Amino acid sequence: MKMCSQVVGILILGVFLLGGSPSYGQLSPTYYDDTCPNASSIVRGVIQEAFISDVRIGASLIRLHFHDCFVNGCDGSLLLDNTETIVSEKDAIPNANSTRGFEVVDSIKTALESSCPGIVSCADILAIAAEASVCMSGGPSWTVLLGRRDGRIANQSGANTALPNPRQNITTLKTVFEAVGLNTTTDLVALSGAHTFGRGACRFFSDRIYNFSGTESPDPSLNSTYLATLSALCPQDGDGTVLADLDPTTPDGFDKNYFSNLQENRGLLQSDQELFSTTGSDTIDIVNLFASNETAFFESFVESMIRMGNISPLTGTEGEIRLDCRKVNNDSSGSADVLVSSI
Repeated sequence: MKMCSQVVGILILGVFLLGGSPSYGQLSPTYYDDTCPNASSIVRGVIQEAFISDVRIGASLIRLHFHDCFVNGCDGSLLLDNTETIVSEKDAIPNANSTRGFEVVDSIKTALESSCPGIVSCADILAIAAEASVCMSGGPSWTVLLGRRDGRIANQSGANTALPNPRQNITTLKTVFEAVGLNTTTDLVALSGAHTFGRGACRFFSDRIYNFSGTESPDPSLNSTYLATLSALCPQDGDGTVLADLDPTTPDGFDKNYFSNLQENRGLLQSDQELFSTTGSDTIDIVNLFASNETAFFESFVESMIRMGNISPLTGTEGEIRLDCRKVNNDSSGSADVLVSSI
């Protein structure tokens, strides 16, 4: 685990210039200063402990924040388990046997409930955890805007349609980002840069090796040496759960190498390589910029993360502050009961 490589300062005034929902201004970096001043340090402490035994946890936690925000907005809906009335997003095609880190979120929530019960939302836990995970992996640090509240419903069908998937072309990726209010150039490329750490299972890219777009041939954009490496790791009709590094150069560090890999046609997923290999795409120049200038990538990534964290947040008295991130709050009769924070 690395120390944070730099701190990117974001003026609070700037948040009002980034666009988004009318409730955006209700998010604040000082939201818990009076009610749970140690919230961020508690989250970071649990994640630091998790890193000791799980080098992948940082990438897994930021992915939870992504997959939460793209469905119903940043409301913690991804964390809800199945019940008689909730069909969990965890079982959606993009999430099933893929998203992970839920136990770490549980540990963070337990620690926060012990210190300041009923105060910190699960949606905010994901936002804080995403920043901490990036920072601890050598990426930028930023001031996280807080004040999201937790949703009381899940949207599995939405998760099946709204989330980016590894086989999408550039046109579809742009449509997915535009649908949640993110821009289709810098936001798309910068947030895709989160694939500079973490792993991907063979089942998500084996078609690129053996039967790209039904051609019974490899993806022509794949570097031939990289193709051979992936073929050895993921033999045809082999174990689809075998993991490959999303960034084969520095797999556990948050840096600009993801973009350098794309320039060498060594993007693991089709959705990665599309950013650079699609002829005439306006994303190519951004890939080239980020590959040559890590500071530019870090600054754009921070701005895009703040924008993403503002996708339809519940604020004020909307939603609730879940006491358990896996389920909505209930009274003794089993009916849903909204818990209003004292904030």
